[in-house]
Amino acid sequence: MLNIFSLSNGRLVQEEIESLEELAQFQPIWVDLESPTLEEKRWVKQHYGLSIPDDAMDLDIEESARFYEEDNGELHIRSDFLLDDEEDPRSVRVAYILNQHNTELKSCGVLFSIHDEDIPVFRLLRLRARRAPGLIEDAKDVLLKLFDADAEYSADTLEGIYDDLKHVSARVLDGNVTDDYAQEVLADIARQEDLNGRIRRNMLDTRRAVSFMMRSKMLNAEQFEDARQILRDIESLDSHTQFLFDKINFLMDATVGFLSINQNKVIKIFSVASVALLPPTLIASVYGMNFRVMPELEWTYGYVYVILLMIASAVGPMLYFRKRGWLK
Repeated sequence: MLNIFSLSNGRLVQEEIESLEELAQFQPIWVDLESPTLEEKRWVKQHYGLSIPDDAMDLDIEESARFYEEDNGELHIRSDFLLDDEEDPRSVRVAYILNQHNTELKSCGVLFSIHDEDIPVFRLLRLRARRAPGLIEDAKDVLLKLFDADAEYSADTLEGIYDDLKHVSARVLDGNVTDDYAQEVLADIARQEDLNGRIRRNMLDTRRAVSFMMRSKMLNAEQFEDARQILRDIESLDSHTQFLFDKINFLMDATVGFLSINQNKVIKIFSVASVALLPPTLIASVYGMNFRVMPELEWTYGYVYVILLMIASAVGPMLYFRKRGWLK
């Protein structure tokens, strides 16, 4: 899918392109390629003179090669964006190419973005740019606003983790934790820990990308201040992610502790039962020994007497354990 975005009365206007002829009718500041086909890549190369690298979406690219500037002035940035899917939270790689000067198209800069799937941050920026005139003035503003929206999206996701952990902690600290519920809690905690870790890594990646833009001296004074504000927002999120890591570890330890308590209860029942059955076992052992005169032969009620004696010897210890509260 090939979408272009141009400015109209200070607002960002989106157009979906389906042919090369349509592409030639606009002068965009942002060209977005979502899972581009070979034909769409050919259109971009033919109209803009831009060849999209084959390794643009590779995930195993070296960290040092994710931010660089070509000899012709093109800036290449590869950044990860968070996708908070309930079933499969993950990071989506986006490749940016910023063509700062295009004399043939009489443009002061065009931002090209390449990614494999739709990203919530992109939808958020498109919505804001349509509603707020003057929010974006050029291609560099688009890139900065994307990173700004990414930080805000991560903050919203952190708030969701806070809410989920609040419900989990209320149940765990209540003390009524069964083995089945503990299994659910551990799975939920593991998911929140993974999501929190992805947010922390995502913020690290965004910080590096914004710092690269500041070092490249491509930003004007206002944009430079916006970049500094993005970095301050990211720094404010670091303390929250660390707090959530500590809270997750506490809930993990508490849940495992309740599992240990449940197991100890089972072991205690077996221990009490084995002690209570020692007297009947002793009586049965003595009664089963060989004597000259067997009780069952000389005494009609010998078996009944011994069975009642075994029951009484077992009930006595059980009553004592109950009085001491060891059976609760």
